[in-house]
Amino acid sequence: MTMPKALTIAGSDSSGGAGLQADLKTFQELGVYGMTAITTIVAMDPHNRWAHQVFPVDLATIEAQLETIIVGVGIDALKTGMLPTTDIIELAARTIEKHGLKNAVVDPVMVCKGADEPLHPENTVCYRETLVPKATVVTPNLFEAAQLSGLTRIETVEDMKEAAGRIHEFGAPYVIVKGGRKIPHDYAVDVLYDGKTFELLESERIETAYTHGAGCTFSAAIAAELAKGRPVKDAIATAKAFITAAIRHSFPLNEYVGPTHHGAYRRYGEQ
Repeated sequence: MTMPKALTIAGSDSSGGAGLQADLKTFQELGVYGMTAITTIVAMDPHNRWAHQVFPVDLATIEAQLETIIVGVGIDALKTGMLPTTDIIELAARTIEKHGLKNAVVDPVMVCKGADEPLHPENTVCYRETLVPKATVVTPNLFEAAQLSGLTRIETVEDMKEAAGRIHEFGAPYVIVKGGRKIPHDYAVDVLYDGKTFELLESERIETAYTHGAGCTFSAAIAAELAKGRPVKDAIATAKAFITAAIRHSFPLNEYVGPTHHGAYRRYGEQ
């Protein structure tokens, strides 16, 4: 039996709800064998209101991990998460090009949840110029879409469409701007643009504060479905159902954070 294989190039979330931990859980739930190239380690300070501490991994160590996975094993899809420096963003882009990798999902993580400033503003330019053009799908949230597109803010569905159109110009065939329930709309809404048509991806508005790792999980689900050979829009539809179930059954870890439930789609379906 041959099992589809996916790679996540991402940070490690010590609390287990986001980053490569969320990615591996998602891959497993969707029947895909997951592998990791760790780019950074994120810890949280329980004595200082869960303040994030970010420890980047050196470039040579990341390169060694990528060589192990891509040359030593092989992959059917990949996704990126937190890439904390321009050198690491450029390495991800070079790796995709060097090995002719297909099915690349770029989740352009720019902040840790709860923050409102990019970890490194110069990364935005690097994403635009090097990694986004190599992606099959790019999945920015509202803040990331504003940074990438150059819009001051994104507050409506029309703004989301404008941002998606601008990001598409950098070379990614598919762009999904994630609005969720932060946009005034009857449903939790994302906008998908394929260069020709804007599609609204709508689901119920779930009122919960427990959404840690939702973006990581969504992009990982897309990568997993692409690894299985699914068409892009079918992969995105499954990922939307997967993350909606995960948010619906999310739960608290402590007074500061609550993750999505990665087993919810399998256990409860879309209910």
